Amino acid sequence: MVLMTTTATTTTPVVGFDQVSKTYGDVRAVDGLTLALHPGETVALLGPNGAGKSTALDLLLGLRQADSGTVRVFGSSPREAIVAGRVGAMLQSGGLMDEVTVAELVRLACDLHPKAYPLTEVLARADIAQIADRKVNKLSGGQAQRVRFALATAGDSDLIVLDEPTTGMDVSARQSFWATMREQADQGRTVLFATHYLEEADAIADRVLVLHRGRLLADGTAAEIKAKAGARKVAFDLDGEIDEAPIRELPFLTSVDISGQTIRIQSTDADATVHALYGLGVYPRNLEVAGLGLEQAFVAITAAEEAKSK
Repeated sequence: MVLMTTTATTTTPVVGFDQVSKTYGDVRAVDGLTLALHPGETVALLGPNGAGKSTALDLLLGLRQADSGTVRVFGSSPREAIVAGRVGAMLQSGGLMDEVTVAELVRLACDLHPKAYPLTEVLARADIAQIADRKVNKLSGGQAQRVRFALATAGDSDLIVLDEPTTGMDVSARQSFWATMREQADQGRTVLFATHYLEEADAIADRVLVLHRGRLLADGTAAEIKAKAGARKVAFDLDGEIDEAPIRELPFLTSVDISGQTIRIQSTDADATVHALYGLGVYPRNLEVAGLGLEQAFVAITAAEEAKSK
């Protein structure tokens, strides 16, 4: 069940999935997926391994065909939108041409795009002008990722699709990359990215989609998803020898971590848990109660779904 939905808009969706399913043998990679993306949104696509993220992106880009349901991009088929130059993509799968320079490869992408940017602009935006004369097979992992980004943004596309875009980049390169992506969104483009770096989704995305076993499990802002996870963090210190049994039996707990004198727990009713804690006759020091971070909320939501399916 989807936890929340974004406000409807009267404009034609940038991307529309309507009851889309895709099966590989006995595995249903995408299961009745329905969603819509709108202009100017920066959308993070999250999910555990095998959730269907890559398959959903492949369907969006016309690299695979749905078994049922429809996928529309700017109101037309994915292929039509891509041929028109409205979609730029940076994918994990697929290699880069080896025996060419960075500039030659990016120039080819510019030549093929119906609304291409100047080569120098594309190289500068991706921060690869300084390695333009280097052979592609001599690049580091982070440099290769920036080249893939240059290929995805070689022209004036309205939708940019990124699959794990910052893998292999150092912290500085990641910050620069997302600053560029924010500029793209500010100009009215839609940015859709799949990532395992949940702190990126929390900091960058206007909207977060959580996939689980091919179904849309949650859809909303990062703050909404954290609030809807149904748990809060409680942390405190105890002096002396700790009797773990009564701590672990506190009401409404979803997780317990005891490390030395520090106890960290998650509770679906933090007020009741803290009240019961004082009822044990202990004195918790440095007591902190806070909402879950996006990563913890993501784990809580997907774990709850796994428990329901058993």
